[in-house]
Amino acid sequence: MRYTRGFTLIELMITVAIIGILAAVAYPAYSDSILKGRRAQARTALLELMQQQERYMTQFNCYLPFTTDAALAATATAGCDGKAGSAPNNVPFKVFAGEKKGSAVYRLSSSACSTGGNTQPLNECIQLTATPVSSDPKVGNLTLSSNGVKSCSGTASSSNPALCWP
Repeated sequence: MRYTRGFTLIELMITVAIIGILAAVAYPAYSDSILKGRRAQARTALLELMQQQERYMTQFNCYLPFTTDAALAATATAGCDGKAGSAPNNVPFKVFAGEKKGSAVYRLSSSACSTGGNTQPLNECIQLTATPVSSDPKVGNLTLSSNGVKSCSGTASSSNPALCWP
């Protein structure tokens, strides 16, 4: 009698097929959970930035609008009078969502609120925006304004708004 040890090719192919099926099911779920975590970081960063903006408002009687470039360098776009020439030299806020600049998952920026095409004064309303560093087509940009309006720019804004702000 001959005893053979090891696996047959059929057994090996079945094992590889099972692993492939499990990976095909698990990877999208993993990717979705990563995006959920990043969105939660962005929402938290927006709420923290809103608190910082409110503190700025109590000190200077206006909100501070600013933009953030790809290198996460923030530039104030206007001062309390609404003019670019009176903007402060530095932005005293954290302008990214994440642990460090190198691992930032969202860039933060702020601008004066606009309703019906009219821009509101900086001492009345500010709109904060979190822009994803990598693509997130379902949610896109998350926004929060000082008057409490929360929204997003992705496909979920109309079909499933709970993805934006649960």
